[in-house]
Amino acid sequence: MESNNNNLNLDMEKDQETTFDYSKRAQWLRAAVLGANDGLVSTASLMMGIGAVKQDVRIMLLTGFAGLVAGACSMAIGEFISVYSQYDIEVAQMKRESGGETKKEKLPSPTQAAIASALAFTLGAIVPLLAAAFVKEYKVRIGVIVAAVTLALVMFGWLGAVLGKAPVVKSLVRVLIGGWLAMAITFGFTKLVGSHGL
Repeated sequence: MESNNNNLNLDMEKDQETTFDYSKRAQWLRAAVLGANDGLVSTASLMMGIGAVKQDVRIMLLTGFAGLVAGACSMAIGEFISVYSQYDIEVAQMKRESGGETKKEKLPSPTQAAIASALAFTLGAIVPLLAAAFVKEYKVRIGVIVAAVTLALVMFGWLGAVLGKAPVVKSLVRVLIGGWLAMAITFGFTKLVGSHGL
């Protein structure tokens, strides 16, 4: 009898796993992965771009830090406005449907979304900054940044795929190619512009 109960419990747990709506994770997952990936790629690209014309580690780190601060603020403000707009729409819809009553506690918090986006961006942006901080040799520093960013892109891509129950390889390839392209384009165009004395 006890083994039947255990089997029943296991079956119920499996049913809950298979019927879990992964789309409910979409909003926070999207914001977290987007924020971290954006912080990683944009900061690394800025650092690579400035590294294309200035080999000084201090300038590269200051550029990366400025990118971190500006990007985290931008992500927080953008997410706050986006979620607040959604919040207003949902509150208005609730009022129409229920004759003026609203259950705001079920709605997403714009402030929490803003903080989460800023933190996620910062987490991603720290990777290239730390990678470059301790390497004086210019070419080695560029290589270390690319390697660290590649590793982080793989981790973020894998995490996003696993949490969202999406195909892992497809996610990894998409994230890697996007990150590499951003760094290469920024490096190349900045080198081109810098070589013409602008």
